[in-house]
Amino acid sequence: MRLIDKRNTWIFRMPKPSFLCQVASRLRWTRHSFYLPGSYLAVMGLIACLWWPLAREAFVVDDGWSGQWRWHPDWLLAGNFLAMFLLIMAKADWRADLNVALAGLAGGLAIECWGTQTNLWTYYTAERPPLWIIPAWSISSLAIDRLARLLDWVAMNCKGFVAGERSFRVAYWVLFTGFYALMARFVAQTWDKSLTWVAMILCGLLIITPTNHRWATLTFLAGSGLGYFLERWGTTHECWTYYTRQMPPLFAALAHGMACVAFWRARKFFGMRPMPGLRRSRLPRG
Repeated sequence: MRLIDKRNTWIFRMPKPSFLCQVASRLRWTRHSFYLPGSYLAVMGLIACLWWPLAREAFVVDDGWSGQWRWHPDWLLAGNFLAMFLLIMAKADWRADLNVALAGLAGGLAIECWGTQTNLWTYYTAERPPLWIIPAWSISSLAIDRLARLLDWVAMNCKGFVAGERSFRVAYWVLFTGFYALMARFVAQTWDKSLTWVAMILCGLLIITPTNHRWATLTFLAGSGLGYFLERWGTTHECWTYYTRQMPPLFAALAHGMACVAFWRARKFFGMRPMPGLRRSRLPRG
């Protein structure tokens, strides 16, 4: 900080923030944002170490001419990871993020158990379910939470977009009743499974019980959007396969949105609030 005397008037001139601080401010990074990448990469590294064949098949291919393995970057996978990486760093706060991650972890385990036990989808490792896929639910839950908040900001600040609570209420019932009908059709071959009945009843209760229609709609849209690209990668690389053989089926993409709505409702039901003892994050200053 420098003091400049102009005509006996003292002017305080602050130094220009560093480039890193400017980037952090633009991307809404907080102090906790620098802890999340470490956790994110640690989980990915753990998965790569414990299930090295999975990581190897994601980045190398067999050269049909020479019969040798060569590195082949998977741009869709890299794009998915980069997008989630940047999203979870925006406005990071361990107090709230821990609850979102735990809900995603528990909910993802339940969903994977239901889907694999009823053979709606299978993994190439034949595990029911594979443990390496469970941490991905925590990461995607955090990314979808950030994306939903971004959509909420756009809905409130975009001049060309006007949507009141009534509009969100109408959109809520159209989207969720349509999803429920699609779900009933998709799981029709597993009506004899008790897990399918539990899943249908829970989804029905979540839809008809009172809720914040605005946030539920935005979360559903955010989850469905990100879920499509995740499902696109998984099904085209035959990491997991649905019984319909679609790559991916529409239900699978929309199910990510419904899952995140369920995680959010579960956190509210069980009263999961930000963990005490952690200070509120602040943007780094130059």
